[in-house]
Amino acid sequence: MIRFQAPGRAQRVLGVSVVDFMPPTLPPWLWPTAAYVHIPFCAHHCGYCDFAVAVGKDHLRDDYLKALDKELATLGQPQTVRTLFFGGGTPSELSAPQLARLLENVLHWLPLQEDHEFAVEANPNSLDEEKMRLLAEHGVNRISLGVQSFQPDVLRILERDHAPADVPRAVDVIRRTIDNISFDLIFGVPGQTVAAWESDLRHALTFGPTHLATYGLTYEKGTRLWQQQQRGAVRRLDEDSELAMYTLAMDVLEAAGIEQYEISNFARPGFRCRHNQVYWANHAHFGFGVGAASYLHGQRKLNVRSTEGYIQRALAHRPTHFQAETLPPRERALETIGQQLRRRKGIHRHAFVEQTEIDLDELIGPTLAEHVALGLLHDDGASVALTRQGRCVADAVVAAYWGMVQ
Repeated sequence: MIRFQAPGRAQRVLGVSVVDFMPPTLPPWLWPTAAYVHIPFCAHHCGYCDFAVAVGKDHLRDDYLKALDKELATLGQPQTVRTLFFGGGTPSELSAPQLARLLENVLHWLPLQEDHEFAVEANPNSLDEEKMRLLAEHGVNRISLGVQSFQPDVLRILERDHAPADVPRAVDVIRRTIDNISFDLIFGVPGQTVAAWESDLRHALTFGPTHLATYGLTYEKGTRLWQQQQRGAVRRLDEDSELAMYTLAMDVLEAAGIEQYEISNFARPGFRCRHNQVYWANHAHFGFGVGAASYLHGQRKLNVRSTEGYIQRALAHRPTHFQAETLPPRERALETIGQQLRRRKGIHRHAFVEQTEIDLDELIGPTLAEHVALGLLHDDGASVALTRQGRCVADAVVAAYWGMVQ
């Protein structure tokens, strides 16, 4: 029996790479149309977070921006992108002058197409009118707001440093210049009830967000939350409650006209996150910053996670990655299956062959048939996608295909 697994926050694919110029006429799985810039600075390190963040290191901000300048220059010449995403950390923690410098330099090397999506992550208590004006003037047209919950006790357990009252103030400031607002919400928090989660969902809807990401809380090894669980200070929510919360999100949000288009993501028509869809398609992407991994020409590179180490390497013109891997065609195809199954539309057979040069049914036919028989996948001949039941156990379904790697 495949058991429910709450869909946790998708692993963020960040990245930096020294690349040789290649005309951007190649297909998107080989040549990037998306770029990610990582800003690690945070006012506080939340107990569940395992991303590369820097707390109490504001004195490194200017040097970090210099390091990013050096990395961007390794492109050799500007590379036009369709989507650009500033994540972290908390990009909005930068001062207005620092933010202006970052924007100007990034847009010099990564100019945006006319029909672009430029998204920035922010915390509810780190935005002001000056920063929002700067962002809008430089083409930012989407804000991803880390709301997480409207319940003070849930925010306390998550060790968030904002209060519920900060959210309406932030939304008001954002909407003076940008209408496209996404909310991040977390469920499966110790002590959280289904009723409290429903309250969070319905409260979020009162703000009219264009997009919501609902993540199941994960206990990443080494985080404070994981350590608390190990010593019994917190108890993981039971599986039945997590399942009830996940299915409740599907029901409540879709009833409000917000379509689920990925395991953890819901959007109003026309407001899907175009940047993240690049990752879920397993297409190539640029990226810059500490703790990062790029995907270019079939090769992934993973950056050092130390902010100081990253700065030292970049300013010394040394490679900032410590690991590089090029998967063989079969493994890359299986990885593509794992990524594309996250999408509501799943895997299109013709596009899969075009991207991987491998036939889907020859690669996974028997396992695919088994999952269809179990009601976890739907196969209409042209595409294969997770059913509602399958979305509840997506990690287990994907693991079955990764288990085929020899």
